[in-house]
Amino acid sequence: MSTTEIEKSLLMIILDVNPVQRIVKQEAKILSQCIESVIVFANSHLMQASSNGLGLIACHGQGAKFLYPEPEKSVEVRQFDGQYEKFTLVERTVRQTLQRVINDLINTRPLNSESLISGALSLALCYIARLEREKVPGEKLHSRIFVVTGSNDSATQYMNYMNIFFTAQKMGVILDVCSLDQELTLLQQACDITGGNYLKIPQLAGLLQYLLWVFLPDPEVRAKLVLPPPVKVDYRAACFCHHELIDIGYVCSVCLSIFCKFSPICTTCHTLFKMPAPIPVKMKKKKKFAEIP
Repeated sequence: MSTTEIEKSLLMIILDVNPVQRIVKQEAKILSQCIESVIVFANSHLMQASSNGLGLIACHGQGAKFLYPEPEKSVEVRQFDGQYEKFTLVERTVRQTLQRVINDLINTRPLNSESLISGALSLALCYIARLEREKVPGEKLHSRIFVVTGSNDSATQYMNYMNIFFTAQKMGVILDVCSLDQELTLLQQACDITGGNYLKIPQLAGLLQYLLWVFLPDPEVRAKLVLPPPVKVDYRAACFCHHELIDIGYVCSVCLSIFCKFSPICTTCHTLFKMPAPIPVKMKKKKKFAEIP
């Protein structure tokens, strides 16, 4: 007796809701526009197949929190204005939970300008790993993570990022990134390592169109579509002392920490190193000239 394999597609969306993002500080309604576009994008993913799964995580300067599904909470929603019940459930749950998150964040002082995207990525990978353990025999789960952010690139999270990128690669999880403001070097590496798409939105007014065009299709279908050309990835590493991208540096032979200048003590694992000995200078031999008789 043969069993039919059930394939499911899981989309984990990470939305950066930090109110101190530059684009949000310039125009507050941009955050509302992003939320609207992300909700439509999420429901479009669910509409592609009844077996598709969805998860939404909000991240900011204080941490990350699940918006959908809410842990240990099941809500029954009736059909509203002819809308599919699951779409209504996603929209209401995301809006209500996100409102509580933003209210708690605004009341917190001081606000951190650096969004903890690495924490949200870790949370998404843990959720994917749990679903992998709970899947029934004959079920195959295709998982991917989609990040929407307007924050700057953060070299202070470099080690967390690298651990997450290679963990996702080992788990077969694809990372997609949509930048709303500027180029993100480290997250470009994530897309290149895991085989995902990276796009900096040219115009925020067309955010939803870009989401549905570039990021909604499954990775198997993307090869047949005409998508924006991939960007040239900058694979420079960030030093552990100043958190800046460097071309040449010193690497600890024990823990592989990177430093822009030589230090006799590794600040990460506290290993002692000998100072490099000066290079001996060889004396040039004097030329001897034959005496002229």
